[in-house]
Amino acid sequence: MPIKTPAVRSWVAALLLTLSGGWALAQPLLIAHRGASGHRPEHTLAAYELAIEQGADYIEPDLVMSQDGVLLARHEPLLARVELEADGRTIKRGVDGKPVLHRTDTSSNVWQLEKYADRLTVKQVDGRPMAGWFAEDFTAAEIRADIRAQERLRDLRLANKAFDDRLPIPTLDEVIALAKARGVGIYPETKHPSYFKAFTDAAGLPRMEDTLLKALHAAWGNRPEAPVFIQSFEVANLQYLRGKTQLRLVQLLSASGKPYDFTLAGDARGYAELAQPAGLDFIKRYANGIGPHLNLIIPLQAQQLAAEPTPLVAEAQRRGLVVHGWTFRAENSFLPKDFQNSADKAPGALGDMAGQLRRFLATGMDGFFSDQPDLARAALPPKR
Repeated sequence: MPIKTPAVRSWVAALLLTLSGGWALAQPLLIAHRGASGHRPEHTLAAYELAIEQGADYIEPDLVMSQDGVLLARHEPLLARVELEADGRTIKRGVDGKPVLHRTDTSSNVWQLEKYADRLTVKQVDGRPMAGWFAEDFTAAEIRADIRAQERLRDLRLANKAFDDRLPIPTLDEVIALAKARGVGIYPETKHPSYFKAFTDAAGLPRMEDTLLKALHAAWGNRPEAPVFIQSFEVANLQYLRGKTQLRLVQLLSASGKPYDFTLAGDARGYAELAQPAGLDFIKRYANGIGPHLNLIIPLQAQQLAAEPTPLVAEAQRRGLVVHGWTFRAENSFLPKDFQNSADKAPGALGDMAGQLRRFLATGMDGFFSDQPDLARAALPPKR
């Protein structure tokens, strides 16, 4: 039977097994970062559906857990976040006595639901105090009943706010069903795996990784050619996954800092070390690729792209690792100065993301994440 869905053709044609055991790409993979999050509130079925319509090859759900162990698509464990005083323990309150909302890390209306006011709390997430309403303090049924998504970048992506309080929080099963029905791949990220392992251990629940694999294997089987990548900023959970699955794994690399599980283990290495040849040799023992921050591919100098890229892409590919860079966003506030909109300086005005993307595609990277799949697809060469 011929494959008729364009996105299915993309991942079938793009992923060709090489003699080295790596994957050679006919065209860079377009991964919708949290869905079409530049156009709809992130991690909603509406965002994923629009991303598919705009030509995404893969949709990306970040995963957190409910109190009863259901995997949900959210950027952070926090469904809504509030500010803390400098002591890191006391919730900051306004003159009206209400908690002061964190403006860029609140992705649902739970903060407006009086019935859940008593679930506001302060926790340590990866060694940092955070305050708000946490997904693992709610059952999946509660989250699905009356908690609705809101635009997380509420002061930047104003048009997305038209969809606030209307869209439910999707489960992983719903995202998988959508991906399978529409013939695209899925690129889940295990968020804060050490944090959630402590939660599942204490609650007597299966760990996040096992729940994830059960769903993915049921949908696509345990095979390396499945249209699935599993990504994480931590290392130990990817190593754990490697012993249980043939699905492809991707080590995320931030521009600074270190994996939190390295902090817990006393490992002195940071992401900068993992991006070096010795670090890539280490990663290839358990992963199929890396997901580097864009600054690790082409650094910024005086807020402009450097003239030359680093050797990271070539070094990773030499070791059979694919490279998926993150994240391409069209708004001025996310772009290097040389690609910002010179006519409209507003943070939310759209600049030349296509030009920025072309600079990075010239490095030979195998795929990339974007908040605006439509603009990214238009910047790519025609599919062969």
